[in-house]
Amino acid sequence: MENLNGTIHTALGAAAGFITANTLQSDPPATLFLVVVGGIAGLLPDVDVDGKLSNKITLSHKMIRLVAQLIGFLMILYSFFEGGSSEKWLGICIGTGMIVLSSFLTQRRMLTVTGVGVLAGGISMQESWLVLLGIYIIIASFVPHRSYTHSIVGTLYFAAIATKFQESIGLEGVFATCMLAYASHLIADMKVLPFNKKGVKFFLPLSSKEF
Repeated sequence: MENLNGTIHTALGAAAGFITANTLQSDPPATLFLVVVGGIAGLLPDVDVDGKLSNKITLSHKMIRLVAQLIGFLMILYSFFEGGSSEKWLGICIGTGMIVLSSFLTQRRMLTVTGVGVLAGGISMQESWLVLLGIYIIIASFVPHRSYTHSIVGTLYFAAIATKFQESIGLEGVFATCMLAYASHLIADMKVLPFNKKGVKFFLPLSSKEF
């Protein structure tokens, strides 16, 4: 086994949530919430390109491509029959552009689109943690797998997300759970463990040495 699979990372994160809840003597609903949050945070480093999580949080790029092409085609038809002289050609150009550009959508770009959606949602709801998470996902869509999301820089950025998330939720233990779960992923991916052929580049961008 070259690397731990997503199930193990999720289990480690969930365990972090349970330990945190047990330490704080949280009630059952809070415990369940922390366990779920821990499971998600334990997977989050793999949201980067070709990671285990990126394929789960984005819609199929083939489905998005088909929807975009249909919308583009409808825009062309509507503009042709209903638009004025200038609006007609603008609509046709936009519709044609959507059809052409959608043919280049990949899973990586779908992850970018997902990040933009989370970012937009955070702005509209005025939730800073969602804004930060959207930026995290967008950046993750442009970097190699097991790079910055698995580094100290990525961990510090995620700490900012976790801080704002706890402030928004108002539940004690959210920050601790998020950080323990995130750290558990990085530790479990270290090369010092016998089942990992590749390690973690903790000190990017200063050093690409694997640990």
